[in-house]
Amino acid sequence: MTQEVHIFDRALALEHSDTQSGLFAGAASQDYWNMVGPFGGTTAALALRAVLQHPDLLGTPIALTVNYASAIGPGPLEVLAIPVRTNRSTQHWRMEVRQSGEDGRMQVNTTATAVTAARRETWSGHDLPMPQVPPPAQVERFDMGPKGVAWFNKYEMRPVRGAIPASWDGAEAPSESMLWLRDAQPRALDFCSLAAMSDLFYPRVWLRRAKPVPAGTVSITTYFHADAAQLQEAGTGYLLGRAQGQQFFNGFFDQAAQLWSEAGRLLATSNQIVYFKE
Repeated sequence: MTQEVHIFDRALALEHSDTQSGLFAGAASQDYWNMVGPFGGTTAALALRAVLQHPDLLGTPIALTVNYASAIGPGPLEVLAIPVRTNRSTQHWRMEVRQSGEDGRMQVNTTATAVTAARRETWSGHDLPMPQVPPPAQVERFDMGPKGVAWFNKYEMRPVRGAIPASWDGAEAPSESMLWLRDAQPRALDFCSLAAMSDLFYPRVWLRRAKPVPAGTVSITTYFHADAAQLQEAGTGYLLGRAQGQQFFNGFFDQAAQLWSEAGRLLATSNQIVYFKE
């Protein structure tokens, strides 16, 4: 019996069209559509998927930076993944997501870099324990996403605090959000889904000001703090996500985020710079 392909994996489907150049062919997913293009987390995962499917891959991801130059439109796209330097234990990658423009020429919509590494067992520790919060079963699920935003309901979200403001009254508030999250259609966690979930948090300026101003991620960097075995341990369970803005200044702000497994293991951290308009 053939197992149905998960909707997320359909969105990331890539065909290696040119082994020598590291070129992959795919398509923008309507299933994860945002306001003007695909959900940025899906785009980040797509760039990472090209790296992970490359035959010259060394190790597993430790860092991913994605820069959103312009919105990706519907239809076919291509992803270029090139290993620009391979050392004994680290490998450095450059990626591009491209689409055909109105003139028929390929245009770059997204640029990205990644670092993969062959980890070795050493001393490990952390200085950022998981916050004490109620378990997922005790937190109400948030089901009402923004209209016309298909990707939102592809995830199960249970806000502990800092949900999208119920009233856009301009009352300023702390920008921290904390929530349990996972794929709405159960799927075992991997590096691509972890990359997507690192961008799951709505713009902090909405919470900080209780005002739905236009906003969009310009650049996001995600650091991976787990190996494949630890992701397998997390399975299809919930992750606890925390996000907080840090500085809002002249049309841009940055926000930091962390993702822990239900067992309390810190799996990923991210930082992004976001554009907003008054």
